[in-house]
Order: sequence, then C-alpha cells, then structure tokens
Amino acid sequence: MKIDAVKRSGVLLIILALMAGSAWAAWEWQANAYGQQLATKEAAHQTERTNLANANSAQTLAEQGKRLALEQWLAASDQSHYRALTDERTKQARLRDRLATADLRLSVQLDAGATGCDAMQAATSTGGVVYGAHRAQLDPAHAQRIIGITGDGDQGLIALQACQAYAKGVSGTKQKERPKLDASTSSPATKPAD
Repeated sequence: MKIDAVKRSGVLLIILALMAGSAWAAWEWQANAYGQQLATKEAAHQTERTNLANANSAQTLAEQGKRLALEQWLAASDQSHYRALTDERTKQARLRDRLATADLRLSVQLDAGATGCDAMQAATSTGGVVYGAHRAQLDPAHAQRIIGITGDGDQGLIALQACQAYAKGVSGTKQKERPKLDASTSSPATKPAD
C-alpha cells in the first residue's frame, strides 16, 4: 500500500506540477496578449496625441501668419496716413510762410451790389482769381488764423479717413477676411466691401 500511496502522491505531484505549469503558461500568454493590446492602445493614443499636437501647431502658425499680415497691413496703413498728414502739414506751413512774407495775399470776393467800401479791382493772376470781380484783401493775421482753422480741419479729415480705413479693415477681419499684403507692391490688397 505504501507503493500505491507513493504512486498516488507522485501522480498527484505530477498533476499538480502540470496544473501549475499550465497555469503559469496561461498567465504568461495572457500577460503577453494584454501587453500587446496595451502597446497597441498606447501607440494609437500616442499617434492621436501627435496628430493633435501637429494640428495645434499648424493652427498656431496660421494664426501667427494672419496676425503678422494684419500687423503689416496696419503698419502700412499707419505709414500712409502719417505721410498724408505730414504732407498736409508741410503744405500748410508753406502757405503760412507765403502769407507771412506777403508772397501770397488772401482776398475775398465782395458782393457786386455793395457800395461804399474800399473794394479793389483784381486783375487776372496765375492763382485763378476771377477777372473783374471786386475783391478785398484780408489782414495777414486774419489770413493766418483762417489757414490755421482750415489746416486743423484738413488734419481732422485725414484722421477721420485713417479711423474709417482702420475700422473697415478690422471689421473685415472678423470672418477670415484679413487683409493680405500684395508681394509686388507691399501694400494691402483691396477687398470688396460686403
């Protein structure tokens, strides 16, 4: 009976060893299968993250390009309006100088029916004075003030035009219609108004 008990113990031990071996093999196989699934999911997740990062980078670059184009357009617009304002100020200063040196005299046309005033007859000149109209010369100080007022008005009109152009340009940028610079002229490309 001892041999039977030893045989049974040996068979039981072999069965237990086979069961442990098969459990270990199954455990390893499942670990390998799960490892592969996790690796596949991790690779897919990494690919998705890479694609999102690339899309985000592309969008950032596109926004930077649009911002740069807008900044260049605004700089060109500012420069052109500053140039117009400077030119107008220069014209105004020249006109003041001509008035101060009596090189140019401002006059007003008098009513033809007016009598009893010191109206003078103006001859035709290169300045385009109407021939034969009764004219009176203005005092140089008054002429300077009039030129100053008209100069302020001109500067106001130039500033208003700059504001209108800016508002029109900015309002056009709301829907992907930002101004783009024309490479050949380095000036903002014109867009049709909506």
